[in-house]
Amino acid sequence: RPRRKFDTKAEALRFEAWANAQGIKHEWNPAAADRRRLSTLCQLWHDLHGTSLKDGEGRLRILLAMCERLGDPVASAFTAKDFTNDRAARIKDVTASTANHEQAYLRAVFNELRRLGEYTGPNPLTDIRPIKTDQPEMSYLDEKQLRTLATAISTGRNRHTFLTSRVCLATGARWSEAESLTTRQVRGHKITFHGTGTKSGKSRTVPIDKALADALAAHRKEYDLPDGRYFASCYASFGKAVQRSKLKLPAGQLSHVLRHTFASHFMMRGGNLLTLQKLLGHADIKMTMKYAHLAPSYLQDAVKLNPSGHFLDNGKGKAVKTLPAESSTD
Repeated sequence: RPRRKFDTKAEALRFEAWANAQGIKHEWNPAAADRRRLSTLCQLWHDLHGTSLKDGEGRLRILLAMCERLGDPVASAFTAKDFTNDRAARIKDVTASTANHEQAYLRAVFNELRRLGEYTGPNPLTDIRPIKTDQPEMSYLDEKQLRTLATAISTGRNRHTFLTSRVCLATGARWSEAESLTTRQVRGHKITFHGTGTKSGKSRTVPIDKALADALAAHRKEYDLPDGRYFASCYASFGKAVQRSKLKLPAGQLSHVLRHTFASHFMMRGGNLLTLQKLLGHADIKMTMKYAHLAPSYLQDAVKLNPSGHFLDNGKGKAVKTLPAESSTD
């Protein structure tokens, strides 16, 4: 029972009314504190939601490694400061992108369990901003480089590398999508990349020309692979061909340069950004926007809309006279 002394009876009565209201407002028998460890929540997230994700097992391994690194604290006592301190040490060993992915995975654990009603505490990572990263260099091959690469591939021993590369360049497919292509996916002059084999989990269909469709049919007839596949593994062969061609590619963009090349040439030749989004299977238009600057209209607008004309004398094409050096100012 709360006991306090007051100078006047009126003050005492007001306090008594307040205390009674507090007793009504709050539960008399509050629930026990949630003492589950962070690893327990991560495992629960996986059992209830992660198993439905393509990379669910991989995410769980990353999450459990984070729990071990953090000392597997009680989840309800885990704070933003605990995470940022660990991230500051972690960033010395991994890239900012990796650290941001780990942050997103752990934040998703709390969010999903709250949605499912399995956790009622706050999400300690809600207000933590990801580390700002620079947009990676995006390289694509011009026509001369494509011919050089084609020659290098043709001199290799693997007979599947050339046509796999051609599929990537014709459709914007990722290497894994093209390499695993089957007869069920090719119908007439269209290739459908099904959700089970795509990164986003969504299916998309890309038209191809007759020459490529005929080349695929002839290749399949010559190499009768199991399960209706067109190609055997040839990623390593492509890597060797790039080395022989002496092309300089950004780190981490070996076969992905073919996808960038498809998208870049598509935009440079007047392609539509929304169409490109559908062809590449991007879930967010922001991912496709990185190719927008290559559109011819974009480049022409830079010429038409820049303010350099203000440096000409009354628009007559005469340059404005500059001040003498001794009288010039910043």
